[in-house]
Amino acid sequence: MADAPPSPPLLLASTSPQRKAILEQLHIPFDVVAPRYDEETLADADPLRIVHEHARGKARSVADIAEDRPVVGVDTAVVLDGRIFGKPANASEAEEMLEQLSGKTHIVVSGLCLLTPGWEDVEHEATQVAFRELDPRELGTYVASGEWEGRAGGYAIQGRGAALVSSIEGDYLNVVGLPAALLVRLLAERFSGVYGFG
Repeated sequence: MADAPPSPPLLLASTSPQRKAILEQLHIPFDVVAPRYDEETLADADPLRIVHEHARGKARSVADIAEDRPVVGVDTAVVLDGRIFGKPANASEAEEMLEQLSGKTHIVVSGLCLLTPGWEDVEHEATQVAFRELDPRELGTYVASGEWEGRAGGYAIQGRGAALVSSIEGDYLNVVGLPAALLVRLLAERFSGVYGFG
């Protein structure tokens, strides 16, 4: 039996090391390209609309160089009581965010856009994350580690930030930065067998 032709690599519209690592973990071939898209998020905007819009905007911004390959755009937000927590601008903003998340359950919601020249799917995944009660010293130590930089909500669950979390309900990889179960389902539906799913 002849070998199946190699799967065309997805085009990932993101330079996030976490998203790259998750695709590698799933053995999905991909190439990375930086999206040409400016995301603006208002703290009181509708979280689902925002992550859908940003994921779609990122994917569409590189569609012209994708040729026939599927493009993936992802946007992740941390949401507490309807308010979106973006990436903190500095250490004191990170500490403030983590103080607000302390002892509470927040939602990590990601929009995912998968598109080709013929169609576009935009869906989302939500994961509940509960934080322990954090004392000021713990907060200070975590913020001093610098791990908050470039992270929505000011923490990285796959790093030292795991110690801030008491429980999680839903897709863990979604909290890391890519809703893997959702991507696998869409690939199985749209490209049955091509990427090893469906």
